[in-house]
Amino acid sequence: MEAYPTLELGLDTEGSRRIREIAHVVGAFLTGEFTLTSGKKSNYYIDGKRITLSPEGVYQVGKVIFDELAETEVDAVGGVATGAYPMVAAVAVISHLEGKPMPIFIVREVTKEHGTMRRIEGHLKEGSKVAILEDVLTTGGSVQKAIEAVEAANCTVVKVIALVDRNEGGSDRLRKEGYDFTAILQVAH
Repeated sequence: MEAYPTLELGLDTEGSRRIREIAHVVGAFLTGEFTLTSGKKSNYYIDGKRITLSPEGVYQVGKVIFDELAETEVDAVGGVATGAYPMVAAVAVISHLEGKPMPIFIVREVTKEHGTMRRIEGHLKEGSKVAILEDVLTTGGSVQKAIEAVEAANCTVVKVIALVDRNEGGSDRLRKEGYDFTAILQVAH
């Protein structure tokens, strides 16, 4: 019988523990044969959207991220398309309810070819200190592209947060490059 990794806490908080429970309830941990965004093959898949597209899941994710960022000097919170869309929206709602509004933005994979022709949508002012969000981090390639876009807009990335770190090199790479990285949940192999 094939052994599968387990989903463990990255942050040891009540909210993170609840998110792990929700991940199991909504079936976010799938087994089988999968090809990841990075092109890697895997015998398991973490479907972060099953967590962030559930009512309590998106609330808990937004609250945990807001709490993690509340005492930082973050001016705005952005995310990688499309996995981070519900995450950044949840942070915006929670921040408003907490009386500490955090503007949000989204970084597209490629520049929009019509309308505004933007790569970054939303509220990102030049010179801002920002946090970048990702639902599931594997190699960190998508996050790196988002960081490059934000830094090209003369902003500084002061925090990177993933809902789940697969522990397959992405978080090590980000830390090695000097980014402050946190995962709410992580895969233990």
